[in-house]
Amino acid sequence: MQFTQNIKVAVDAVVYGYSNNKLQILLIQQKFGIEKNKWALPGGFVKDNETLDQAVIRELKEETGVEVNYLEQLYSFGEIDRDKRERVISIAYLALINPENVILKAATDAKDAKWFDVHTIPDLAFDHNEIVKTGMTRLQNKINYQPIGFELLNKEFPFSEIENLYQTLLNKKIDRRNFRKKIMSFGILEDTGKIYKPSNGRPAKMFRFNHAKYKEFESKGFHFEIRFA
Repeated sequence: MQFTQNIKVAVDAVVYGYSNNKLQILLIQQKFGIEKNKWALPGGFVKDNETLDQAVIRELKEETGVEVNYLEQLYSFGEIDRDKRERVISIAYLALINPENVILKAATDAKDAKWFDVHTIPDLAFDHNEIVKTGMTRLQNKINYQPIGFELLNKEFPFSEIENLYQTLLNKKIDRRNFRKKIMSFGILEDTGKIYKPSNGRPAKMFRFNHAKYKEFESKGFHFEIRFA
């Protein structure tokens, strides 16, 4: 049986950041093509001599200047008309990063690179709004069985930062007492011996992650049922 196949493969990155109790997403402004000036996810076509992982890492670096520590394959998007130019299948990736640790630098196909609040995302190019929605669902589900999301925080932090992070990701108020008890029972956090002194409110202990425990749960997973207030 003979048939003709003219399909290209692309990668797109759903990069989430967390700053000032707000969940953000990294977008680039298209410099060329039929979607010129529209905002989109960082990404592009996979070269013949690279893997999917290599392609998404390269595109992120080229278009935004960003390098990520946490990156996982999200989903494949292959609707026939998702790209008006030609038939393109996109392999989307989920990435997490602390925005305070990077300096954005748009280049190649990107006219600009910018963080957007997840609640004020514009109408994106191609089917990227759908990809973002899929990424958000994955993130909200995954924090119940794997300790992801901590890449969004600084190396040392008060416990309230974890509470705020989870409430922001889930967009719900959590049972703070139950949440603290469960998080501490996993042995993921270590007391740094330092005290955080906010401009308003009481001083609080500073914590950091126990990387050995963190990596153990990252590979094996854990069951973390979150109760809401």
